[in-house]
Amino acid sequence: MLEFDSLKEIVASAEADVLKVDKGNRAAGTRVRKIMQQVKSAAQDVRIKCLELKSELAAPSVPAAPPAAPPAAPPAE
Repeated sequence: MLEFDSLKEIVASAEADVLKVDKGNRAAGTRVRKIMQQVKSAAQDVRIKCLELKSELAAPSVPAAPPAAPPAAPPAE
């Protein structure tokens, strides 16, 4: 799923700045907060994709049969 791969890349890109925040770098904290907003958006994209896939799987894959022909009229007397 491309959306999940994108989410993982965004999180991985934040690692260096997160380590800098631990050392007291305030500018890195600003960058981490910005990246976390991207994570939030990417996570929402993953949720939407999962719901789409769930809907596709729940939909019947076999087309419905055509309606039956009406019953024949009784013979005239």
